[in-house]
Amino acid sequence: MQMGVENGEGAAAIKEKYKQSLGISSDAGNTSKCFDDDGRPKRTGSVWTASAHIITAVIGSGVLSLAWAIAQLGWIAGPTVMLLFSFVTYYTAALLTDCYRSGDPVTGKRNYTYMEAVESNLGGLKVMMCGLIQYLNLFGTAIGYTIAASISMTAIKRTNCFHESGGKNPCHISSNPYMILFGITEIILSQIPDFDQIWWLSIIAAVMSFTYSSIGLALGIAKVAANGTISGSLTGVRIGTVTQAQKIWGSFQALGDIAFAYSYSMILIEIQDTIKSPPSEAKTMKKATLLSVGVTTAFYMFCGCMGYAAFGDLSPGNLLTGFGIFNPFWLVDIANAAIVIHLVGAYQVYSQPLFAFVEKWAAEKCPGNEFIIKEIKIPIPGFRPYNLNLFRLVWRTVFVVVSTVISMLLPFFNDVVGLLGAIGFWPLTVYIPVEMYIAQKKIAKWSSRWTCLQLLSIACLIISIAAAAGSIAGVVLDLKIYKPFQTSF
Repeated sequence: MQMGVENGEGAAAIKEKYKQSLGISSDAGNTSKCFDDDGRPKRTGSVWTASAHIITAVIGSGVLSLAWAIAQLGWIAGPTVMLLFSFVTYYTAALLTDCYRSGDPVTGKRNYTYMEAVESNLGGLKVMMCGLIQYLNLFGTAIGYTIAASISMTAIKRTNCFHESGGKNPCHISSNPYMILFGITEIILSQIPDFDQIWWLSIIAAVMSFTYSSIGLALGIAKVAANGTISGSLTGVRIGTVTQAQKIWGSFQALGDIAFAYSYSMILIEIQDTIKSPPSEAKTMKKATLLSVGVTTAFYMFCGCMGYAAFGDLSPGNLLTGFGIFNPFWLVDIANAAIVIHLVGAYQVYSQPLFAFVEKWAAEKCPGNEFIIKEIKIPIPGFRPYNLNLFRLVWRTVFVVVSTVISMLLPFFNDVVGLLGAIGFWPLTVYIPVEMYIAQKKIAKWSSRWTCLQLLSIACLIISIAAAAGSIAGVVLDLKIYKPFQTSF
């Protein structure tokens, strides 16, 4: 899921800082061989680079829960829902591409980030709503990634324990020490000051993402071949394996898991801002969106369906944990290690925009406070001096500690992923893009096109509410048997 998110103000600040370093005026309006119409360095992105950015951002840890999601819905509803989500994602993304420029689609003012596009087209309370949901989603993603990383680390330990004991030891292992280890790592990495300084983490994370997804797909195919049959049923998990209530809530939660796997609207405008013109950025971005959503859907179908075919009703919430006791177990360990490395980087990619937002807000509220603004240079032999900011040190450490503690209290990967998908899908992927498109194109109220767009938005709202209800119910059911800081996996 989603790896290049920037908040509007953090991204704009980074770009402005770069522009000023080149001596480019903010009001530059003439194009040249070196600069675009906004006075910034000439953009060089294409359909292929934009598609690569989207695919890298979308294919993340959410893919691991798709086999479980299809198991809740069955062979008919599961793939159908996945196709519907892909269509809605593509359609609303296409609407959003038209909002990159305000006014004229070719020469209008550029909106560099998602938040800027919302402010230009809608303004008012909707900007605040968008920001609140976006930052809550970023915080929730940090929790989800902490849980996912600990699951993979315990899976490696448990697999090795199981094979060393010859299958005699059940190897129940607590995930808490691994969450703490992951948290300590993130505290260190979170002291990297700016978003633009973690590009190397994004590259490593992207490579790891494709590594573990591909291994999961290959293992699923191998298990189906070994079983000699395709598991699963047309309607999903059977009543008896689970209660009727669990079946209903699980089906709702599956919708959230699938939504989480597809969400990337928050970064679409940022990616579009890398594309060269002519042709218009919107035209190129629509082609890139179609290509990338098509590739992602095909990959998701393979991973989700092969996982369900391999495990049937017993499909695990994290696909790779289902292969823990199978040979070659070393390959499963490599996949789980790749997940951990990916999540170390992904955590920073999603947290840095929130860090930047809070730090900018604090600096504006207390402009003369040395605790907030003063930077202490710490010499590092062979490298540039590190600028230590005490507020950054304290605030980012507190953020990581809080997210880690919440993860230890609620270590339910599927429930958290489903809830994040439900919370973010309707407002950020459907409602706001639809409302911006209506405002941008000045579509008349109660016209046939306006009515169809509103019906789409309402339908997706109902799905999001159902998915959120299912995820919350899942947390409640898990809490009945879970003992905080004690339960082992």
